[in-house]
Amino acid sequence: MAVGKWSSSDKALSLLLLVISCASCASGITHIVGDSSGWNLNVNYDQWAASQTFVTGDILEFRYSSSQHNVEEVNAGDYTACSSSNPISQQANGNTTVLLSGVGTRYFICGISNHCNSGMRVQVNVTASSTASPPPPASSAPAPTNNNNNNNNNNNNNAGILSPVHAAAVVCAGLLVVGLGVF
Repeated sequence: MAVGKWSSSDKALSLLLLVISCASCASGITHIVGDSSGWNLNVNYDQWAASQTFVTGDILEFRYSSSQHNVEEVNAGDYTACSSSNPISQQANGNTTVLLSGVGTRYFICGISNHCNSGMRVQVNVTASSTASPPPPASSAPAPTNNNNNNNNNNNNNAGILSPVHAAAVVCAGLLVVGLGVF
């Protein structure tokens, strides 16, 4: 093969690799439950979950000591009662990952001893992922102003910023267009 020339098989292989890499770029993000604290006692999981946005395709990763904790997915009633008598699933491998494949609320507890009653439980509300941002609401009235500059600045910090999933999809689409240009 001459330098600078692409054979048909080289082009096909390159296109296949580009498509595979784009698919992995557009997948959801991984949420490490409890961030650096992991799945442990003395972590406020309600506060942690409230600071996250969960969409279909995202992954929950529970990091914990398998000799001290487990992860049980339960229904809403068992979550409220901290009951592990009828779990939907149960893992105790120390590094449990859960794909958030559908829209709805998912419930997880630690079924060891009294850990759930001590706060080792989390519920996540999963929304549909979207490849397009919804249009802004139509309004003829001016946006309300807030005299508290800190709150106003915090509310506007993310204006115009793509989510990691959307940014990855844009980058991958660009790579695909550039990749197709070599054919």
